Amino acid sequence: MGTRADLITLRGVSAVGYHGVLDFERRDGQTFVVDAVLHSDFAEAAASDDLAHTASYAEIAERITQIVEGDPVNLIETLAVRIAEMVLGEFPAIEAAEITVHKPKAPIEVPFDDVAVTVFRGRQA
Repeated sequence: MGTRADLITLRGVSAVGYHGVLDFERRDGQTFVVDAVLHSDFAEAAASDDLAHTASYAEIAERITQIVEGDPVNLIETLAVRIAEMVLGEFPAIEAAEITVHKPKAPIEVPFDDVAVTVFRGRQA
């Protein structure tokens, strides 16, 4: 039996949030961008051609947006972990989640394109 590497990838899920340690970040908000690489096993979904045997990427994107727009946190590391834990908690077909949170307007005093953190979480055996 071979190893499966089935992935659902969402890139560029954008929402305005009020995360950060600085007062103006909490007051004014900014756009955060989330990428999600979600590990699953598509065998049953592919055989049945039924959404019930996989995870709806539309629902996942909506939930990611709700978390970004929700309760503020100081660190994007915290935001990334919250998103990963939500995915594993609410979508049983997902076996592991790699979540990247981008903060392209971070208050950095030198020229930069992006800052991001990535977390990887899998189900506990």
